[in-house]
Amino acid sequence: MPRSLVTGGAGFLGSHLCEYLLEKGHEVVAIDNLSTGTVANIEHMQCEQLRFIKHDVTEYIYCAGPIDYVIHFASPASPKDYLEMPIQTLKVGALGTHKALGIAKEKKATFILASTSEVYGDPQEHPQKENYWGHVNPVGPRGVYDEAKRFAEAITMAYHRFHGLNTKIIRIFNTYGPRMRPNDGRAIPAFIPQALRNDPITVFGDGSQTRSFCYVDDLVEGIYRLLLSDYHDPVNVGNPTEMTITQLAEAIIRVTGSSSEITYKPLPEDDPKVRQPDISKAKAILGWEPKVGLEMGLQKTVKWFRTEAMG
Repeated sequence: MPRSLVTGGAGFLGSHLCEYLLEKGHEVVAIDNLSTGTVANIEHMQCEQLRFIKHDVTEYIYCAGPIDYVIHFASPASPKDYLEMPIQTLKVGALGTHKALGIAKEKKATFILASTSEVYGDPQEHPQKENYWGHVNPVGPRGVYDEAKRFAEAITMAYHRFHGLNTKIIRIFNTYGPRMRPNDGRAIPAFIPQALRNDPITVFGDGSQTRSFCYVDDLVEGIYRLLLSDYHDPVNVGNPTEMTITQLAEAIIRVTGSSSEITYKPLPEDDPKVRQPDISKAKAILGWEPKVGLEMGLQKTVKWFRTEAMG
């Protein structure tokens, strides 16, 4: 039975990954300091193969016994969270990644870093390929997340080159699904509760900025395929279907049957105007591409918000 250590294992993405690994026959050790995650995300998985440790990964990580995979997903991931916790975000990207790489090296485990499309910043290349170096404002408010992940990529590649560690880097584009925290600052968990209450849906900017939304089940499969691959350079994983934020709001109104209207507020500083992954590499190397369309994904997400997040 393979044994995997997942940092950020009680978070939105981390918990889905823990669940997927358990289904694949892994024993899973989930580590989380619960700053943005919650035990409620994993408590339904209770089994002998899952162990939860409350721990801050910026401190030394100890785990007895063998580990085959270290999957580093710990980090605030929404603008609201990393703007409220800027120093913690930088620390988990730098110190946390260092500690996670350290235990992977000690255990001779495969290491995978959850990086992000935010390493491309407000991109001047569209769609974004992995060889694009990005357009990031290092001293802007969003720089704490962007640069934390860029440093995390750099130290991951250094461990690969210097120590020969088997490392992977996945650049995750906008992902959504059950277990997102309502009002965490991202569009979908902000829009759905507003739509379910028939409140105005708040769009920042004029709504013409674009994103590409990937359903969480598709993303987790892509992560797992990369984990088992022999590829070391960064790989984009996301849904290349691009849409404007206004189009997203309209889709959510349609799926929820809401009477909400759309209102507009000023765009935050350094907010990317476009975001769309080039997934040619994921298709070629992993044989992966997303399968869940937006309508189906939103229906599943809305159902969860109705029954779990909003009582």
